[in-house]
Amino acid sequence: MDKALQNKSLVTPSDNQTTYRVLFIIAGCHLLNDSLQAVIPAMFPILERSMGLSFTQLGLIAFALNMVSSVMQPVVGTYTDKRPIPYALPIGLTSSMFGILGLALAPNFWFVLISVVFIGLGSAVFHPEGSRVVYLAAGDKRGLAQSIFQVGGNSGQALAPVITALILVPLGQKGALWFTLIAGLAVIFLTYIARWYKGQMELIARQKKNIVSKKPNIDIAKSIKIAIVLLVFIVFARSWYAAAISNFYAFYAIDTYQISIANSQIYIFIFLAMGAVGTFIGGPLADRFGRKNIILLSLIAVSPLSVLLPFVGSVFAMVLLAIIGIILMTSFSVTVVYAQELIPGKIGLMSGLIVGLAFGMGAIGAVALGVFIDLFGLSTTMIMASLLPLLGFLALLLPSDKRVQGWYN
Repeated sequence: MDKALQNKSLVTPSDNQTTYRVLFIIAGCHLLNDSLQAVIPAMFPILERSMGLSFTQLGLIAFALNMVSSVMQPVVGTYTDKRPIPYALPIGLTSSMFGILGLALAPNFWFVLISVVFIGLGSAVFHPEGSRVVYLAAGDKRGLAQSIFQVGGNSGQALAPVITALILVPLGQKGALWFTLIAGLAVIFLTYIARWYKGQMELIARQKKNIVSKKPNIDIAKSIKIAIVLLVFIVFARSWYAAAISNFYAFYAIDTYQISIANSQIYIFIFLAMGAVGTFIGGPLADRFGRKNIILLSLIAVSPLSVLLPFVGSVFAMVLLAIIGIILMTSFSVTVVYAQELIPGKIGLMSGLIVGLAFGMGAIGAVALGVFIDLFGLSTTMIMASLLPLLGFLALLLPSDKRVQGWYN
């Protein structure tokens, strides 16, 4: 952590000015990247019928995608904190493009798993490096900048039910071939971003020569570790609950409300689309009212609504999913910014840890929830999952924004 204090005093060209052009392009690439990942859970009903997969196997597919991404993100972030690789961004999306191609042509369960590993690797490279680009372009509006970036990803995820209803239901598994074009478009945009990123890193490298390193206070280092552990539990609660809704609520709606696959996607779309709205407003709200306050509110306010959701009718369920999506996801970008400010010299590591952790927890949650559904049934599992947001009370123990800022002033 010595270099965390060192890099805190580092002045970059974007420290005072927000480079919106770069932010909107990288957010657009985030949308394209995450829409590729959205193809996988969107294909679950298709794969279940065409290959006769169990809920446990579907959970393992989600696990393969998200766990590869989550494990590799902090690894990539740690490496690029020391040796930034701007052109890793287009290279990562090329990996995802090959993964989507394999998924569209996969003849069996194991080929699907291999394909999603390639997609997971692409995502593992994109997220920490994309977050570094956002940090460089943010200026003094870090919450807003991270929200712009993350809302691109959440919008891409929200496309999953639309993808299912408009492309995968009529075209089947091979409909995923269309998304190789999306991957190719992302590679082109990311090549442009990589050039800008490279120029920024060259300027920073010249400035680093004049910075003197300091050792952090032992008590501060301990407090930082405790705060990171608390963030882990908070991300766990949010990710497992989001996994329950995004991966399995469609099946719950089909069984409970007796609707078609296409109509069940409306519920998922509402949750994910409103989640994108929540992600966008969360950053500016955190800039104004504090990171810790928004993290706390996002889970505590959702708790009574999540408990009520499994017991309401089909129409009111849509209303609740919209409200839950907005409130729950206000903390998505905020937890990333909060973690970056805990250790400001480790932008790639902290971005990779928090975003990767969200993917990883979602992966474990998908497998666990799939097993629970096979063992206990959909209704019981959804009721159990509804209690997860209660873990948000742990946010009360996080250090305040003012205290975190005081550590580095």
